[in-house]
Amino acid sequence: MKEVMIRVRMSSHDAHYGGNLVDGAKMLQLFGDVATELLIDLDGDEGLFRAYTSVEFLAPVYAGDYIEAKGKIVTKGNSSRTMEFEAYKVIQAKPEISDSAADYINPPTLVCKATGVCVTPKDKQRKN
Repeated sequence: MKEVMIRVRMSSHDAHYGGNLVDGAKMLQLFGDVATELLIDLDGDEGLFRAYTSVEFLAPVYAGDYIEAKGKIVTKGNSSRTMEFEAYKVIQAKPEISDSAADYINPPTLVCKATGVCVTPKDKQRKN
């Protein structure tokens, strides 16, 4: 099935902890946006996020970092859609060098992965 990817720069508003550390909930917000796009493509409706069945935070994310969040539907039921998500740090801010220094990361760093279930009620599915 189709994979969706979005790239976002983490801002100082996303930093929730000391040292400009971004709250892990920001990755879940990005996964929610990816899920919405997947459901619109599949069903013609935004659907609803029902539950995360697993979430793993694997590496820190800081203000100034660029994150690529991607996801795909792996199982489709009558109204449920099971999805897998990954978030990668692709550009890392380098504030120790200067306030505008940054580097591409090759290979990108996996910072979070998750699985979840979304639901699109049958009466809202326009494309099936």
